[in-house]
Amino acid sequence: MQNAKLHFSQSENNYQIKEAYKTLRSNVEFSGQNVRVISVTSCTPGEGKTTVAMALARAFAEAGKKTVLVDADMRKSVLVGRYRTGSVRLGLTHCLVGRERLSSVICETDTPNLYVVFAGPVPPNPSELLGGRIFGKVLENMKQVFDYVIIDTPPLGSVIDAAVVAKQCDGTIMVIESNSISYRFAQRVKDQLDKAGAKMLGVVLNKVDISGKGYYGHYGSYYGKYYGKYYGKYYGKYGEDNSETSGKPRPAPVKEIEPDDDDLSELNYLAGVTRKD
Repeated sequence: MQNAKLHFSQSENNYQIKEAYKTLRSNVEFSGQNVRVISVTSCTPGEGKTTVAMALARAFAEAGKKTVLVDADMRKSVLVGRYRTGSVRLGLTHCLVGRERLSSVICETDTPNLYVVFAGPVPPNPSELLGGRIFGKVLENMKQVFDYVIIDTPPLGSVIDAAVVAKQCDGTIMVIESNSISYRFAQRVKDQLDKAGAKMLGVVLNKVDISGKGYYGHYGSYYGKYYGKYYGKYYGKYGEDNSETSGKPRPAPVKEIEPDDDDLSELNYLAGVTRKD
């Protein structure tokens, strides 16, 4: 297994934005217990699907769910350049062509419970690899080890890869940039997902201007500042476990047993594994 440090921008650590992704996480959880492999796509490049995919995976990880983010945008990945720091040699392509085991291409990040599989080198036949037997086996094995699998796919309005991946997932989220995509174009992309047999979980309206004088802009800014400031003081006074620091002994935290490297080394596309809890 590889190791990688992730770099998040200041805006991604903003209180309002993190709360919005927690809401998205809750909505996904309410979609059903069997919805665990989720693809994320958009109509065109630049709408923010990679940001949404990473933020959703991070939200699940922060909730204690063991989560892996798979970069399936093998044609033009932006995940590596935007988030990764450090050296990562192997990616999804190496696994799909049979050169490396899945356990070798998974990266353990510095965010607890969050793992990433980067895209790797650009292959000449990404659609065939994503629709092949090995990728299907990869998803099966991941479901046995991880609570959630988030897959970042290319824009469906540009290439067909996202539809190929979506039909193998439990659900799909479409990201649309506010005031950028026409209704007809978005409908055509959705129709393509329907033809592929994908289950649509919903649409994320991204890059919405909440700084204006509109109703939601005003109250979104108000509550973001109010609760961000309030809870900052609250946790500083009472501690993260909400108990007063009055000198009373606190119960020892329960330490979860994490699988060691030998457990994950069995994760490959040739044989299934039993989930390690």
